[in-house]
Amino acid sequence: MVHVLGASNSIFNQFIAEIRDENIQKDSMRFRKNIERMGEIFAYEISKKMNYELREVTTPLGISNVSVPSEQPVVATILRAGLPLHQGVLNYFDKAQNAFISAYRKHHKDGSFDIQVEYLASPDLNKKVLVLCDPMLASGSSMVLTYQALLRRGVPAHTHIVSVIASSEGLEYVKKHLPENVTIWIGAIDEELTAQSYIVPGLGDAGDLAFGEKI
Repeated sequence: MVHVLGASNSIFNQFIAEIRDENIQKDSMRFRKNIERMGEIFAYEISKKMNYELREVTTPLGISNVSVPSEQPVVATILRAGLPLHQGVLNYFDKAQNAFISAYRKHHKDGSFDIQVEYLASPDLNKKVLVLCDPMLASGSSMVLTYQALLRRGVPAHTHIVSVIASSEGLEYVKKHLPENVTIWIGAIDEELTAQSYIVPGLGDAGDLAFGEKI
């Protein structure tokens, strides 16, 4: 199942417009904040798909029965670009456990590259709800390899993949290589993916825009 939040009119699209805008991008704090805001909206939508239970709440004037989530997810992110998106999701699932994964491109002299997963810190994931965040879903390879690496910590009952912008090619790759108990949440889908696996029009390097250029 794929949900594209930008396909319908909402304030979400204002945030997408701003993170794409090369002039507004110059303000890294605003870029991070907009990604965080979108993470909150994704979390709200994901919360509708979770399991709930009735809880009795005592107010100053009586008793109220409220339907609340019966579980908290594990919120995972791919470092470093995913951190603002992760924070947005965590703002709403504020009792969630967390997982962090380092995945990067190892470039070769011929111009090709491999995706390397170098670092993984995660709680037990067995039968948990997993929310895996990465703002850009380009080729889809990083997302699939990250998911497979997380399986070392247990098999989730359900996984929600969250990306702000995806290429259509990357989206198809993820759908093909991940199991059926995965729901994909996307902000917008771009059709073009370059030979270097950059999304066009995309927005550029989300990690650099959020935290500064790397060497």
